[in-house]
Amino acid sequence: MGFLTLLGVVAPVFVIVAAGLGLRRLGWLTAAADESLLRVGVNFLFPCLIAHTILGNPLLDRAANLLVAPLIGCIGVIVGFAVAGLAARSLKLAPPAARAFTFTTGLQNYSYLPLPIVLALFPPDTAGVLFTHNLGVEIALWTAGIVILGGAGTRDAWRKIFNVPICALLASLALNAVHGARWLPAFLLKAMELIGASAVPLALLLTGATLADLLPRERSATFVRQGGVLAVAAAARLAIIPLVLLAFARWLPLSTELRQIVLVQAAMPAALVPIILTRHYGADSAISVGIVLSTTALSLLTIPAWLRFGTWFLGV
Repeated sequence: MGFLTLLGVVAPVFVIVAAGLGLRRLGWLTAAADESLLRVGVNFLFPCLIAHTILGNPLLDRAANLLVAPLIGCIGVIVGFAVAGLAARSLKLAPPAARAFTFTTGLQNYSYLPLPIVLALFPPDTAGVLFTHNLGVEIALWTAGIVILGGAGTRDAWRKIFNVPICALLASLALNAVHGARWLPAFLLKAMELIGASAVPLALLLTGATLADLLPRERSATFVRQGGVLAVAAAARLAIIPLVLLAFARWLPLSTELRQIVLVQAAMPAALVPIILTRHYGADSAISVGIVLSTTALSLLTIPAWLRFGTWFLGV
């Protein structure tokens, strides 16, 4: 695929994010509604999407996709943290800033942003491999990530791994193992399909609304005062980490579907969740906000570039 074709695949995702930003600015999507909508999305819509994607998925009958994918997801995030940590050390940041830089730069947007791209580029069943891959991402996030942020321990963090979407994933995998798609009522499967279809658009709208809240609040503190730091973060997140992950994907014995997932994950900008966690653990949240905003804006161009290179490099 050419760059412009891939840009056309990526652009609708950013259009929805921009729509969320615009709705916030117009006052149609209020901050007061965020908590309720997010709770519905995470605890109801997204689990339905997971169940619809997992049940009857033949790709998840293979150990390479069912067992190796979480391991690769976990390793990928740890590699990201390692690269980001080296970059933070080169900048000689103060400890709160270094922790925020490492955690935010190392963790990619692993769910709502890559999912529509995976569905647009690859067969629908590939999304099931994305969900199993993300189980490993969650494990790395709530263990190694919390240690980086200076959390006192990982006991509570381990509990957060088993959130509603992860429990829905594990339950769906169990049902898929006993061929649940064959004996569950057809109307229930259809209902989950229709409900799940709204999960990603809602999440992207809320992402845009969140970015609208962050941009005016942190613009002067991050894009001006921290310009050099953000440039290094963008280079690490959008250039060095993708190259390292694609090298692993090429030379490790992975399935084609898992290589496709690693390709999309490698191209992603920083995730939003570090903004909340850096504040919670006393790291420099201003740097976290700047990294998220800058890498997300740049990724409109870097995602198609990496997808084009990666499809050639990995042969997918």
